[in-house]
Amino acid sequence: MVSGTTDMQSIVVYCGSSPGTNPVYTEVAKELGRAMAERNIRLIYGGGGFGLMGTVADTVLEHGGEVIGVIPNFLASLEVAHKTLTEIHFVQTMHERKFKMVTLAKGVIALPGGYGTLDELFEILAWRQLKLYDGPIAIINTNGYYDLMLQQLDRMVQDGFLKAQNRALLIVADTVEDALEKMLNDGQ
Repeated sequence: MVSGTTDMQSIVVYCGSSPGTNPVYTEVAKELGRAMAERNIRLIYGGGGFGLMGTVADTVLEHGGEVIGVIPNFLASLEVAHKTLTEIHFVQTMHERKFKMVTLAKGVIALPGGYGTLDELFEILAWRQLKLYDGPIAIINTNGYYDLMLQQLDRMVQDGFLKAQNRALLIVADTVEDALEKMLNDGQ
């Protein structure tokens, strides 16, 4: 089982390598970065320097926090790696990246993003369902970004493809503070 650390000292953040078209997404990324630094929560993320990923990392660093990036060599060679992180780990594959990230942290938060964000989010939810990971997993549903996905999850329960207790593994929050508070209480 991947259990990470024993408390909420480090959180993995999954989010877009693009800023999106609505500035509210960047504002929430900054808010999350500030809140993590203020609470001395180390950011673990994919190591990129662009989009919401870069914004969260830059904000944590600007507020005196620690940031650990995990990036595959092929992405680092494309010059997408952040240049001023506290620590960076280079790995060979995307699978190694995802595994390394969650072993360094106790919880996961997803902000808006694309395929990569959803891939990471659903993989860690599947790991939690299978008891391969035991930390809290939250989304910050900024601007209703995840509303349709949440409807799909409810449909999966309704049609018998997802158990209600496994649907409940995903913490849904509308704000950064709500997400962090619920994670500290593991969903309550």
